[in-house]
Amino acid sequence: MTGTPPEPPPGTTPGSKPSAAQHQTQGPAQGPTQDPGQGPTQGPTQGLAPGPSHGAASSLLSVEGLHVAFPGRRGGPDARAVDGVDLDIGRGEIVALVGESGCGKTTLARSLLGLVRPTRGRVTFDGAPLGRSSRALKAYRRRAQLVLQDPSGSLNPRHTVYDIVAEGLRIHAHPGDERTAVAEALSRAGLRPPERFFLRYPHELSGGQRQRVVIAGALVLGPELLVADEPVASLDASVRGEILALLLRLRAELGLSALVVTHDLGLAWNIADRVAVMYLGRIVETGAVEQVLTAPRHPYTRALLSVLPEAPGDPVVLTGEPPDPSYIPTGCRFHVRCQVLADGTAERAGVADACRSRDPGVLGGGGSSQAACHWARTQPREVSPAGPVP
Repeated sequence: MTGTPPEPPPGTTPGSKPSAAQHQTQGPAQGPTQDPGQGPTQGPTQGLAPGPSHGAASSLLSVEGLHVAFPGRRGGPDARAVDGVDLDIGRGEIVALVGESGCGKTTLARSLLGLVRPTRGRVTFDGAPLGRSSRALKAYRRRAQLVLQDPSGSLNPRHTVYDIVAEGLRIHAHPGDERTAVAEALSRAGLRPPERFFLRYPHELSGGQRQRVVIAGALVLGPELLVADEPVASLDASVRGEILALLLRLRAELGLSALVVTHDLGLAWNIADRVAVMYLGRIVETGAVEQVLTAPRHPYTRALLSVLPEAPGDPVVLTGEPPDPSYIPTGCRFHVRCQVLADGTAERAGVADACRSRDPGVLGGGGSSQAACHWARTQPREVSPAGPVP
């Protein structure tokens, strides 16, 4: 896990998460240059509005009991990549899904977009169950778009920037003016003046510009939800802040919701309203980002945070590798690596047997602070520097 939560800016209490406006590292962007003959384009709004209060926003996307399993090799048991997940994403809310590689984050994200068919469970978007027919998925993908990790791999090197961004409009038979829509999407993604980029190819752009083209291609259809899979992992450090500021600005301007998949806790701190920590196919802790990252309750979350450079005390080094998802342990799925069980703390709390034999259950999808841990449930709720646990 990489990335360190930054020092709070002036005007915030220690440990509190800055408002969205304080995250903006650039001044107000200039409005896009108008193409002759086109009508006026709406420029970006000034400043950034804070995200919705947790629990106040109605759910745009809701997941209940989601399971995704892949057939085992040579007739072996199925690999349970996603093994019971409940998750809600509110309107205008950014949720960060964090966890180590192989925990099922990307599979969960792809299943939310209909790219992977769940084994069982239910995905609801805007109050209606997600259909599985080609027509239903096509209509859904106008409203929910994917931003991939590697822009070099996701952009067709034979297509110009204009054709890349216009592809979605052509697939969905956009009734309006294509050139205007492409220009507005590129402008919103920070590529101004947009006409300068129309005839360029991906290899003629920098890494940050390529990622902005990917974001423009997702924005051109006017979606309500973005699913961003490691959106800045392949970018230089100097460009990462610009892309994060762009995503926050798009949330403020367009009211976008987003699920950001990442292994970077620093990114989650900077961009998210809420964080969900995933381990071995299941969310093991969730809550407001300030609470989870400053006063974690689950031993796995504590171990992830302990290795950050500025974390107090010694780092927690987990033993062994994550178990095979085809053979998930009984009881708590983390117990075979849990430092609380290994050092006798769980035994003294009287929950060691439960850790080994009883599943702590699936966490609810709402915004309240929750941890799937028998030991954590015996401990008093900590108060984070940002305030008491809701």
